[in-house]
Amino acid sequence: MRLFKIRAYRHLFSAQVIALFGTGLTTVALGLLAYDLAGPQAGQVLGTALTIKMVLYVVIAPIAAAYIDRLPRRAFLVTLDALRAGVVLALPVITEVWHVHVLIGLLQASSAAFTPTFQAVIPDIVTDKADYTRGHCPPRRSRTPWRACSARCWPPSHSAS
Repeated sequence: MRLFKIRAYRHLFSAQVIALFGTGLTTVALGLLAYDLAGPQAGQVLGTALTIKMVLYVVIAPIAAAYIDRLPRRAFLVTLDALRAGVVLALPVITEVWHVHVLIGLLQASSAAFTPTFQAVIPDIVTDKADYTRGHCPPRRSRTPWRACSARCWPPSHSAS
């Protein structure tokens, strides 16, 4: 794919994949930690944590998308990744259930702001109009690999004749 010949795009895509992998593992780790801390109330704690996750994503992602053009994108992406790394580093010192809720909140708030920022950076890197649409597909596939992108993103390389 021509997109991966663009060095900045390769780095941005790699950062997205690593961030998604890390966020997924951290969410699982926080869930297991909630189970360990809450014992019989683990279901309730986990349900609350996942509710916090979804509510923050629904609230923060549109706000971040609206204001991202006013921020230095690269610095913002690095800050969000540093915040997520801080959540991971805080895992060993968690002793209370409310700590799990706070860390889930921080992790998902930074993830919710990361996604629209990441998408806003793509037009800065991919300047060719033909590649622009394709530029959004690999990151979407990395988030949801079980869903195929539209035919516009992945045109067949041969004709059906």
